[in-house]
Amino acid sequence: MIPTPHFVLMENHMFRSGLRAAFACVATLGILAAAPSPAAAFTDAEKTEIGTVVRDYLMKNPEVLQEVITELEKKQQAQETAGRSQALAEMKDLIFDSPRGVVVGNPKGDVTLVEFFDYNCGYCKHALADLTKLMKEDPNLKVVLKEFPVLGKGSVEAAQVAVAVRMVAPDKYLAFHNALLSGRGQADRTRALAAAKEAGIDPALIQKQASSPELNATLDESMKIAQALGLNGTPSFVVGEEVVIGAVGYEQLKAAVDAQRKTQAK
Repeated sequence: MIPTPHFVLMENHMFRSGLRAAFACVATLGILAAAPSPAAAFTDAEKTEIGTVVRDYLMKNPEVLQEVITELEKKQQAQETAGRSQALAEMKDLIFDSPRGVVVGNPKGDVTLVEFFDYNCGYCKHALADLTKLMKEDPNLKVVLKEFPVLGKGSVEAAQVAVAVRMVAPDKYLAFHNALLSGRGQADRTRALAAAKEAGIDPALIQKQASSPELNATLDESMKIAQALGLNGTPSFVVGEEVVIGAVGYEQLKAAVDAQRKTQAK
């Protein structure tokens, strides 16, 4: 199943946060209105009066709503962080050392950076330059690329071709990757095959892998990891125990790599 595009996930996240805040206020109002007094339950008139008092208070002090939203977001962030930490511990080998990931940079590097990307993601195109610069300036950096097609059918087709490239010509994967990701227009099977040919790979070899179960197995693995880590956008990066979502730029990626190297040195 094709996952929801990253921008939709982000909008849904904001929408759900707002709903939680609204529900919290409604719940508070309902508790106050429905709670029994020491002697007897409130009458309908009393409930209406309490509801009016609460509503008037919130209207006069709307900052309370912002406080509720802030606290809910803090709680959600804490839950996400805890979930990611657990997933990173449980899926460490799958994230950093799966044979289905494509290793570029230094295969024996002391720090590993994992990128989840989509060939139709404009932000991934920007991040390509950052990643290239990182690998050029840091000879001890191992980079693992994981196809994470979240932007529709064309993305899935392009990712399947990419997996086939990894299977038949792993040494030419990076050339293919750069050609397809830096190209213009919508990435799909046709454009991916053209990029493979540009990288010096016989398209017939790719076609022979069209029915291989490894194609979807690789994408399913990426999806499994992404869901466990709560990745809601592309590109997303994992460095040690840090998850970085978005095209954050060269400096922030370098800082994450440097921090991990210092942590490992302790």
